[in-house]
Amino acid sequence: MNTYCRQGFNRSSSQVLGVVLFFAALFVLSKSPVSAASASPPIAKAKQEAEAKGYAFLSNHDDIVAKAKGEGKLRALFGLEVVAIKALVSAFTKKYPFIETYVEEIDGTDAYQRFILEMKSGRSTNWDATFIPIDFYKEYIPFQKKFDILGMASQGVVSINPKMVDPLNRNTVSSTSIIQVVAFNKNLLPPDKAPAKWEDLLRPEFKGKKFIMDIRPHMVAALVPAWGLEKILDFSRKLAEQQPVWVRGATRMLSAMMVGEYALMIAPNLNSVQRAQGRDKAGVLAYKVVEPVPTRLVPRADGVLNTAAHPHAALLWLEFQASPEAQKVIDQYGPNQASILTPGSFLELETRGKQLSVVDWSHALKLDEYSSEMVKAYGFPRPEK
Repeated sequence: MNTYCRQGFNRSSSQVLGVVLFFAALFVLSKSPVSAASASPPIAKAKQEAEAKGYAFLSNHDDIVAKAKGEGKLRALFGLEVVAIKALVSAFTKKYPFIETYVEEIDGTDAYQRFILEMKSGRSTNWDATFIPIDFYKEYIPFQKKFDILGMASQGVVSINPKMVDPLNRNTVSSTSIIQVVAFNKNLLPPDKAPAKWEDLLRPEFKGKKFIMDIRPHMVAALVPAWGLEKILDFSRKLAEQQPVWVRGATRMLSAMMVGEYALMIAPNLNSVQRAQGRDKAGVLAYKVVEPVPTRLVPRADGVLNTAAHPHAALLWLEFQASPEAQKVIDQYGPNQASILTPGSFLELETRGKQLSVVDWSHALKLDEYSSEMVKAYGFPRPEK
């Protein structure tokens, strides 16, 4: 009796212990990001497909953070002004205090071309993440690390709207947007007389040096997605026949409008107009959002460099730019350049319910082609100012 009871007791204890250990193991596995990710068939399949194409795919976010923590540093080039960079770096380091972060502004054609030469000669090793101007996108792409950001975004490994990621190259992110507007001096041109649609610019009263127009047609080319190239070329020829004041660049000309030199400018960036309004003590500079709204979903991009010493910290930096927190900072200090894909961003609210002409990734890389044809339609103008 005693022997039986003792054996029975031991067998029952073993069973209980086994059950406890089994559920304990399940609990640990459920809390382990690596195991949870590997147990997900869609993520495992996405990882396999990415690696088959030569891309790096991290299966869970905790792993990215752990690797970034081990790296401990980040050095990045960014395309917004210093005030925006400071605010973004402050917010990023609060989220990831273990990453020593340094971000520097890069701006202007000369700076971009100089950095291209540095990448080609292997002298860009001081940087982990880089700003990518769309005008030079094809020259930057070969030097970007092949993280499958699109795959990781689609599977929720990184919190980035997949539409912000280049669907072809899969490793660059655009977390800002820009729209084109009509700017005018409301003392010289009352709001009700300003163009309500783009075709209004062809009216007789706007002929003969009555509006400013940039010789670089990227802004007007943003209407191609809505209108098609043939209609844009016809429109370009008719705009040239209106004899506009040809200029290069908007900043100085917006200042000239504020002092009453000009009444109207077509298709400057909205954020450029708003920056100028901040300096407009008389409050005469106004703008109108004209439909279809030229919307550059991809005015610029960011990527992780092949030579990055801290690639996972750089990947977190790209993810952070797309976060609601960073998007608010970009709206505040950009100004108003947060992605139109972000619900509640200034541009999303400004254009809500309006017809858009969206320059997405497929159109962004063709803007040079569109612009080349438009310059011919303009008649090869030279800037007068």
